[in-house]
Amino acid sequence: MRILYFAWLREKIGTAEETLDLPPQVQTVGALVAWLKTRDAGHAAAFADQKLIRCAVDLEFATAEASILGAGEIAFFPPVTGG
Repeated sequence: MRILYFAWLREKIGTAEETLDLPPQVQTVGALVAWLKTRDAGHAAAFADQKLIRCAVDLEFATAEASILGAGEIAFFPPVTGG
């Protein structure tokens, strides 16, 4: 699965994207975040405050409960504001 990171998430993790084979138990956005946090210190720091992170599954905004089964791309980014 392709995972994209934007803005300060990219900086903390050290890459803009990864292609990962997920464990079978990772089936929701929330489970993905929990699993990513265990990968290394950069991922743990990036996902430390999940209230500051938004997610899109195949270009559609998604909540922590959203399924990622069959998805091709998951994107994580900070909230976007306009002005």
